[in-house]
Amino acid sequence: MKFNPADKIQDLQYFGEFGGVNPSISDSSTYTFLSAKTMFDTFEGNADGCYLYSRHSTPSNLYLGEALAAMEGTETANVAASGMGAITPVLLQLVGAGEHIVSSRTIYGGTYAFLKNFTPRLGIDTSFVDITKLEVVEAAITEKTKVLYCESVSNPLLEVADIKGLSELAKKYNLKLVVDNTFSPLSISPAKLGADVVVHSLTKFINGSSDTVGGVVCGTQDFINNLRNVNDGASMLLGSTMDSLRASSILKNLRTLHIRMKQHSFNATFLANKFEADGLKTVYPGLKSHPSHELFKSMMNVEYGFGGMLTIDAGSLEKANELMELMQHKNLGYLAVSLGFYKTLFSAPGSSTSSEIPEEEQKEMGLSDGLIRFSIGLDNDIERTYAMMKTCMKEVGIL
Repeated sequence: MKFNPADKIQDLQYFGEFGGVNPSISDSSTYTFLSAKTMFDTFEGNADGCYLYSRHSTPSNLYLGEALAAMEGTETANVAASGMGAITPVLLQLVGAGEHIVSSRTIYGGTYAFLKNFTPRLGIDTSFVDITKLEVVEAAITEKTKVLYCESVSNPLLEVADIKGLSELAKKYNLKLVVDNTFSPLSISPAKLGADVVVHSLTKFINGSSDTVGGVVCGTQDFINNLRNVNDGASMLLGSTMDSLRASSILKNLRTLHIRMKQHSFNATFLANKFEADGLKTVYPGLKSHPSHELFKSMMNVEYGFGGMLTIDAGSLEKANELMELMQHKNLGYLAVSLGFYKTLFSAPGSSTSSEIPEEEQKEMGLSDGLIRFSIGLDNDIERTYAMMKTCMKEVGIL
């Protein structure tokens, strides 16, 4: 039977401590032991089901982790206080001083800054490549390479990674393939395509209400155990722990993710087709003009669509800013970073979420000043939204 991530989430059924339909929230930072030996065994990692200290794990965090592992089809998962709090421990767990990472050149600005500016202090080098060209990726691999890193759908250019092809390269050279799936939850299941580790910023589509930050690492039981190890686990020692109340909140929102993703995708597809027909330079994986449209189709879980992210080019930063300010004034959405909210969010990534990338490198990868990144919301009448957006575009002279 074909893997369906929403079914896997639905099939999880938790009962609260007092019979509640939602699991009870664990409101403790530390946990008691009935015997000193059990405490010792837990520190050694040998007492399954016992809780030690909330920086290690909590019942609420494990409930959410289990649901996200089911969604991605991995053995288990570990949640963190932010997306970067998930990504950075993974890379530091897998790569050490004198070793090397091959990364996509178009990734979230925070991840780029971590790899470009921070990890060199630790003796870790990164080569940034065009992830859509497997021969370029392979040419960048050295004997010191330990990790291939990419995003399923890249931020902000919406390049699509050939996860199966990258997985074959990773196996050929004994590397770990780490995939950030933040832009395409449910639509793409990287672990089923060969990824070793899947990460998400839970802040975005998965939580869906822009009221908290969070992250998750989905992988094998061995790898997650290593991350949580009290002696040398990067997640345990770096301390990016999710609060139990937040974990409980995100778990509730996860239950509606499949409904939301279908609407995000439906609305984004409608707008992308209209914008392209109007003559705007539009990038969306659901358009036949997208260079990786067929690749995305070959990987996707069809019913969840091509996702809620699209870009247009307004021609200049001045025009982009003018359009975004007008759309916000007309209540069409918010001039704000992030994504996955129920209202449309728009920003010019060159001067915001990708501003960590130097200007010359932005130009090299095709990130223009006038690029507007849209996270399309859950609008009920998308035709009405389009008509209002088109009026705004005419007013500022883009159409």
